[in-house]
Amino acid sequence: MAITLAEASKNVQDDLQSGVIDEFRKSSWIMDNITFDDVVSPVGGGATMTYSYARLKTQPTAGFRAVNSEYSPQTVEKELFHTTLKVFGGSYEIDRIIANMGGIVNEIDLQQAQKIKAANALFNDTFINGDSGVDANAFDGLEKALVGSSTEYNAGSSGTVIDLSTSAAITTNYMQFLDMLDEFLSGLDGVPGFIGGNAKLIAKLRACARRAGMYMTNKNDFGTQVESYGNIPFVDLGAKAGSNDDVIATDGTEGTTSLYVARLGLDGLHAVSMAGQSPINTWLPDFTTSGAVKKGEVEMTAAIALKATKAAGVFRKIKVK
Repeated sequence: MAITLAEASKNVQDDLQSGVIDEFRKSSWIMDNITFDDVVSPVGGGATMTYSYARLKTQPTAGFRAVNSEYSPQTVEKELFHTTLKVFGGSYEIDRIIANMGGIVNEIDLQQAQKIKAANALFNDTFINGDSGVDANAFDGLEKALVGSSTEYNAGSSGTVIDLSTSAAITTNYMQFLDMLDEFLSGLDGVPGFIGGNAKLIAKLRACARRAGMYMTNKNDFGTQVESYGNIPFVDLGAKAGSNDDVIATDGTEGTTSLYVARLGLDGLHAVSMAGQSPINTWLPDFTTSGAVKKGEVEMTAAIALKATKAAGVFRKIKVK
């Protein structure tokens, strides 16, 4: 049964777990909006947690036929793909003396919140940049799936650098950029659920949308303002865990970056989690037993699956600085 984290938070047994899931949701637009297909059952003692799915390789055809004749038979071809669930999160240690000191900031709450923040940053980073060939413990992200695909737009030597680096450049080039953006979006198999980039790119997109009268805002369930190009939300993927480096990098020489989009859904791009379990689990330090220093942990088991190649795309060579 497919779930979102909003639904998952209603099904857990205690308020603590629900609060942790809500913290994950508040910290990440992707995490709050992506659907989890919770169907994977580990086999072989938990050594294999693989989700298999098929992508269509060919398009269906139709035609006319004469009376007393048959149609020419044609069947679509499929290709089997696999994604393996990966485990990620982190732990922290607190001395029982520090935990009981009180003060302005509760140390356990602080460490827990910061570990959730880091896990969210790691998910966003892997969502874009994950490559199991580089890190066997990570799941594959959009970048790996989209390089060389039909929805990698404005790439290679034939691509045109679109200069949005200054206010004057935006005023000069925003119409060309938005025309190209609309052409890029038309190559997908539906309206995407978000337009993702780094903070610098999102600022440029906001400026272009304002000039074209396509800038819109609304508030999500947590009261946070969400900005949109028309009805497609802008999503800043933020920084990598433990650093200030953008998840979506800007080329240091050309000053260019990329824009990512995806149609979220079980027939497009979705997340995968374990059957019958919450995607997110937490363990607080247990100070009821002996031992001065106790450990707390936050953990998530998930991966992403791109069911249709045209459900996601990337727009290259956007100059932002």
